[in-house]
Amino acid sequence: MIDSHQHFWNYDPERDTWITADMSAIQKDFYPDSAHFNSLGIKSCVAVQASSSEEETLFLLALAEQSDFIQGVVGWVDLQQTNIEDRLAYFSQFETLKGFRHIVQAEKDIHFLQRPEFQKGVKALDAFDYTYDLLILPHQLEAGIEFCRGLEQKIVLDHLAKPPIKSGDLKAWKQSFQSFKELDHVYAKISGLVTEADWSTWTSEQMKEVIDIALEVFGADRLMFGTDYPVLKLASDLTTWIKVYQDALSELSQNEQKKINELNCQHFYALD
Repeated sequence: MIDSHQHFWNYDPERDTWITADMSAIQKDFYPDSAHFNSLGIKSCVAVQASSSEEETLFLLALAEQSDFIQGVVGWVDLQQTNIEDRLAYFSQFETLKGFRHIVQAEKDIHFLQRPEFQKGVKALDAFDYTYDLLILPHQLEAGIEFCRGLEQKIVLDHLAKPPIKSGDLKAWKQSFQSFKELDHVYAKISGLVTEADWSTWTSEQMKEVIDIALEVFGADRLMFGTDYPVLKLASDLTTWIKVYQDALSELSQNEQKKINELNCQHFYALD
């Protein structure tokens, strides 16, 4: 398998304020641990930014230089800056850099995705063959769908837009989520789900319900496996999540499972 969504960081409490007091399990440094992941059937990963700075992008690229386990990097750049093409031209020297992400879920402006300067920045990615990771919450789904409709380039929806598993009320999320069915250029990651449920009482049935909806909407050709490690540690461990994920896909053909496990990620991010 290829893990489409993994994080690495030097923990800094002043910078990483999103890691709150109840997240002690991840209040430390995380670096590539290929031996552990290989033992669980994960041969490589895509490293995704967690901090909004170019320094973060360069940090992940440096890790990728040191570890073959990282096959691709999704970094951060200020997509709203006027000289965005110049910055993308600079980053184009790094072959491991595959795309960029903005943490839209943290934006208070409900119209953020419609900002002309932001859309201009995202559109600029296409000329450099860069992908865009869309990180949104359920209340941002309609805006996210409108955003995707206005683009034709490669976009991947992180964590299935974080369905409200904990509340159990999936109706509105599911209804909006259906619109992705017709957007062939948009992929999605089966990742980050256990942390959207109750961290101590979540069930495999809850995960399967959400994954089944993702399969119905995106099909086997537009989904990718991910762990969201180490954030995953807040609610599970790798072995448990992998089993729950594999059980949820057990009725698919071997070819369909292979697509979701590795081929789709390989294709989307143009991994070597």
